[in-house]
Amino acid sequence: MTEHGADHVLVDTGRISDDVRSIVPGGVDAAVELVGTPTLPDTLAATRVHGTVCFTGMLSNDWTVPDFYPIGYLPNGVRLTGYGGESTDLPAAVLQDCLDKIADGRIALGPPQVYRLEEIREAHSDMEHNRSVGKLVVRIDNL
Repeated sequence: MTEHGADHVLVDTGRISDDVRSIVPGGVDAAVELVGTPTLPDTLAATRVHGTVCFTGMLSNDWTVPDFYPIGYLPNGVRLTGYGGESTDLPAAVLQDCLDKIADGRIALGPPQVYRLEEIREAHSDMEHNRSVGKLVVRIDNL
């Protein structure tokens, strides 16, 4: 991650707000929540007063917050917003800029993890259990 420009790398165990606040004591300005409702409270706890959390991911497959009570759930002063748009919502110029950076080497995507078709169960398990970083590719030979 540091080779790709990250200043700090934290392994997300589902409870990283204390680690985040050891780096940024007042909390981060903004955060994007990609995992879902199980980790949302910790993401909110890592965010400063008047900071914003954008809830956009559901990788956990937990879709709701049981008995959601906003005043008890949200830290004072932390804003929560959501995004559920489509790829077509991304302005073409922004996408093109990203593609140009990939093409000329300013953004490196890292090596993909490649599996054979008969390893599809292992690939799915590795994805579900976060044992692989980056893209997973299933190679289909002889088609």
